Amino acid sequence: MSVTTTPPVGNERVPVATRTVGEHVRDYVARLRGGDLGALPAVLGLVVLCTVFSIVRPAFFSAGNFANLFTQGAAVTLIAMGLVFVLLLGEIDLSAGFASGVCAAVLAVLVTLHGYPWYVALLAAIATGTVIGFVLGFLVAKIGIPSFVVTLAAFLAFQGVVLLLIEGGKNISVRDDALVAIANRNLPPTLGWLLAAIGVGGYAAVQLLRHRKRSARGLITDPIGIVFARIGALAVIVGVAVYILNVERSINTLISSLKGVPIVVPIIVVLLVVWTFVLQRTAYGRHVYAVGGNKEAARRAGINVDRIRISVFVICSSMAAVGGIVAASRSNSVDANTGGSNVLLYAVGAAVIGGTSLFGGKGRILDAILGGAVVAVIDNGMALMNASSGVKFTVTGLVLLLAAGVDALSRRRAAATGNR
Repeated sequence: MSVTTTPPVGNERVPVATRTVGEHVRDYVARLRGGDLGALPAVLGLVVLCTVFSIVRPAFFSAGNFANLFTQGAAVTLIAMGLVFVLLLGEIDLSAGFASGVCAAVLAVLVTLHGYPWYVALLAAIATGTVIGFVLGFLVAKIGIPSFVVTLAAFLAFQGVVLLLIEGGKNISVRDDALVAIANRNLPPTLGWLLAAIGVGGYAAVQLLRHRKRSARGLITDPIGIVFARIGALAVIVGVAVYILNVERSINTLISSLKGVPIVVPIIVVLLVVWTFVLQRTAYGRHVYAVGGNKEAARRAGINVDRIRISVFVICSSMAAVGGIVAASRSNSVDANTGGSNVLLYAVGAAVIGGTSLFGGKGRILDAILGGAVVAVIDNGMALMNASSGVKFTVTGLVLLLAAGVDALSRRRAAATGNR
């Protein structure tokens, strides 16, 4: 590691510790050997799965199927983003799937049966999720009931609540244009490129500003070449994705045109940015990690542990509500199976596969995105291969088991090397 100096700050010169690219790479390899795998397993798994499916079924990488991947995995990914908060504390929420169904039912009943405006119904659905999360969190934090028991009871109860809201087995259609557009409409191609440029530009500004601030404070900084490499990689990935999504996907353009980035994509990106900022740049986020790492130590440090525990369930159920809204939009309806079946298993699997630890204290919102992509790719690729549901569930279960095993082994490795 080399040491340079920055321009004078006041009457002093602040020493700055800079690393070369080679030192940065060696540090990364050392972290991997120490058990800190991060998102590497999920990224490698995603690459392998995409490669295999594209070889076996060339249609996998068609523009139409590429767009379908985003909408197909959107609801599960959004629910998984909320579950990350709960998992960071070493807790579990088994009711997230049917909680999304309850919120979707509230949305459908208000907008279809009672004629409320879409925005009122949407806010009511999210508020329902917030109340659900508060009740669950209160029972766990204040009453002391284990989260497994509380959320398992809610898992069973919410199935009944959905049936009561939709009056048994009734299927309630969701026809409001604004709600249907969430998961079924696309942005104009020009707007897609504009948002992509804003996103990449914003990421570049944050990275460069962070590098400059750390340098000014004399803190260890990543090589500027690595910073530009990250920006360049994001620009390439986003650019390729937007280009493919802007390709015409309609079979007959005389009847309708089908191109552009799905509307649900920028919604997910905005939530990714917001929740990432909350976890990594706020005192609240630091408290979440502290409680997840060592609850008693966090309590002695003055953190209100009960408040943090309640809040993560509120966030989880609120995000479940958002996932339920997207699911209702995609299917244009709500029924007794909304939020049921494999939704919860896929959501938990997405968070764990992406790299969030089941033992608490380790995870990022990005993990839900990566894990959700893996789950969506498996589900989509297996469907293209005409695989049975049994095969799809088996493969997804094995991938989840592998992810949990990697998590356990990496934690054991980290403990053995003193990197916990």
